[in-house]
Amino acid sequence: MGYSLSILLSYFSIIARLTSNGYTGVPFDENYYVTWANNHASVLDQGREVQLSLDQSSGAGFVSKQSYISGFFHMMVKLPDKDSTGVITTFYLNSTSGAHSELDIEFLGGRGGPYVLQTNVYANATGNREQRIHLWFDPLSDFHDYQILWNQHRIVFFVDNIPIRVFKNNIKIGVSYPTNPMQIVGSIWQSDWAAGGGNKINWTQAPFEAHYRGFDIQACNSQQCNNSWWNQDKYWELSPDQLKAYQHVRAKYLYYDYCSDKPRYPNPPPECPSNS
Repeated sequence: MGYSLSILLSYFSIIARLTSNGYTGVPFDENYYVTWANNHASVLDQGREVQLSLDQSSGAGFVSKQSYISGFFHMMVKLPDKDSTGVITTFYLNSTSGAHSELDIEFLGGRGGPYVLQTNVYANATGNREQRIHLWFDPLSDFHDYQILWNQHRIVFFVDNIPIRVFKNNIKIGVSYPTNPMQIVGSIWQSDWAAGGGNKINWTQAPFEAHYRGFDIQACNSQQCNNSWWNQDKYWELSPDQLKAYQHVRAKYLYYDYCSDKPRYPNPPPECPSNS
């Protein structure tokens, strides 16, 4: 391969920025609509950007008009640029029928320092699979691209095209895997849990504003999905460069993994060895 990790990470980030130019042209209302607190959601830049705000009266959220059964999902997000302790900004997939499934990207606000990104996987009403990383950049000052690849073989979470988490289809060993249709969701809300300890949200900083761009959707909602590019065999595993970047993220930025939580799971869940 011949590249240092710093060059490799920069390469993935540059590619994300280049491809993001094509993401910004699809207007919000073509694929999405606001689901709650319309007075806390603003459509900007001729429909190419949405601002969700949180104050003591409400947060806000939006959802895709259709549900999907596989795809490469993404959203460009710029997080609230204040003391955002207790503020949750999200981009995730949520099931619309059958037993609950969910693929979560949640940003846990804080007072400066590394920003926390939490991922979680629910399948057939089974969850509690949290992982948390510290982001290696400032997500408050600019948009970054957060992505989820979902096909019949695996789920991969990405940040600017850099893989940060892999969850493989281990249904053969009894591990639930999402197969029912899911909508795409964005939201901002408040949680004392996310504030941690005795910290509380600082409402003097309100309104907290999260910005979203990139409303195109590369996904499928029919049985013809098997012919889609994200279901091709080259996307069943990470490439050598992706694997190297993934191992680097896990070694340097991962600080909580449910698989390593001995008090919670004295014996690691069965899916953990294949996903690490």
